[in-house]
Amino acid sequence: MIRNAGLDTLVRGWVISEKAGHKKPAPEIFLAAAATTGASLDGAWVIGDSPRADIAGADGIGVRSVWVSGGRPWTETDYRPTLVADDTASAIHHVIRTSR
Repeated sequence: MIRNAGLDTLVRGWVISEKAGHKKPAPEIFLAAAATTGASLDGAWVIGDSPRADIAGADGIGVRSVWVSGGRPWTETDYRPTLVADDTASAIHHVIRTSR
């Protein structure tokens, strides 16, 4: 799917939960993703549209996060995203701008 969509040319690597043996929000899946790219989680961001899988996952590993809300209100009380964006493009733009 990633290759078929042409996304493999835009990223350094990816992790598929079934192959890694872990699913988000487990820290192991994020650690596997970092290892696949040869990066650390130091300074990392998680961008996603799932409060539990993405934002709780980011909170669990101590990294910043952007919740792609699609116009939905944030309702979780146990954790919060660093930033809320309406769409993925806005989320990516913010991370790139902030990481410079």
